[in-house]
Amino acid sequence: MALFTYLIRNAEGNRTEGEIEATNIIEAGDLIRGEDDNITIVKLEEKDTSFDFMGPFLQRLNKKLTRYKHKVPLNSMVFFIRQLATMFTAGLTIERAMHFLSKEEKNKRLSKTLSETEMDIRRGLLLSDALERHPGVFSNLIISLVRAGEVSGKLTSTLEELAIYMEYQADTQRKVVSALFYPVIILITLFGALLFMFLKIIPQFADVYDSLGAELPMFTIMIINLSAWIQTNVFSILSFTFLFFVVAWLLAMTDTIRFLLDKFYLMVPVFGNLIRLNVLARFAKTLGILLNAGVSVLESFNLISKVVENRVYELALKHAAADIENGINISRALKDTEVFPPTIIQLISTGEETGEIDQLALKAADFYTKQVNAIVDRITSIIEPILLILVGAIILVILLATYLPIFQIGEAF
Repeated sequence: MALFTYLIRNAEGNRTEGEIEATNIIEAGDLIRGEDDNITIVKLEEKDTSFDFMGPFLQRLNKKLTRYKHKVPLNSMVFFIRQLATMFTAGLTIERAMHFLSKEEKNKRLSKTLSETEMDIRRGLLLSDALERHPGVFSNLIISLVRAGEVSGKLTSTLEELAIYMEYQADTQRKVVSALFYPVIILITLFGALLFMFLKIIPQFADVYDSLGAELPMFTIMIINLSAWIQTNVFSILSFTFLFFVVAWLLAMTDTIRFLLDKFYLMVPVFGNLIRLNVLARFAKTLGILLNAGVSVLESFNLISKVVENRVYELALKHAAADIENGINISRALKDTEVFPPTIIQLISTGEETGEIDQLALKAADFYTKQVNAIVDRITSIIEPILLILVGAIILVILLATYLPIFQIGEAF
């Protein structure tokens, strides 16, 4: 739940200020109006509670911990959605489909959830309502799409689209993990090698040079002093590093720090462009699927703001949703945010004129996905040799600093 401040005016012209809790700005407006059509909302905006650690912060932390506790691997969720869509297409009832899937599912957490969902459906709940009882397992996007499919009578086709979308997500995640795997392994290996050299190898050389009474080069003295400092403070260094990452993780959950970090990420050369294109691909893909399933534009924007995983675009979508509610068309609302490129704005503008926003959004998603894949492949091919050169250079410098006195002693004899 978010906190909103509002300023309203009644039929007599009297103004009232206040605060209200709601899931999003649209729901806040509905709660304020209630059944009184004579109320005019003069101002309605989300209150910045970024550093209210006792309120929204604890709520967000609890939400993250709950999701982690009930987290289901993306591959398991993709398989479940795909199997459910296939069984619906084959003509199985919801109860039978959920029964078979709960028995076949290997992930115990998801299997238990599906069994409970089956029981809820047998008691008379709709599939969307049954899924909504497990927010830690099923995302808002899944629940909203299923509900839209139930209302429109196109649940089977909606599940097919959802399965394709989640397969796309899983494929993107796989590519990112694959691209990062090699660099991470190299960096971990480098860190381990440096730690071993500073804690074991260099101190031994220092003892030898000390026993010989040799005059050491300045660079060698610096390396030996650094090694001695690391030996003395190794536990303090590790503790401080751990504490730093914990504090950084906690601060990153506040809206202000998230916004600043995400804005910084977008400005990083190469990687910033990759993040931006990935966000745009996710936005366009999700928008196309939601609109095609019959979800309203306002609700679609609200849902997309929760899945773009970037605070800059999240706020932009919320502002765009507010503008759309006030009568501004979609393309104009996106343009006013100043974070969406002309390409996607033009496609959506064309879709507004032709009535095919969903199809053109999906085409935009394909366009940006191809760009993301191309950049990932290019980064992967470039970063591997750069990392090898960097690792080799660091190890070479340390070895030279360590062995340089030996060469000097040899020359003296």
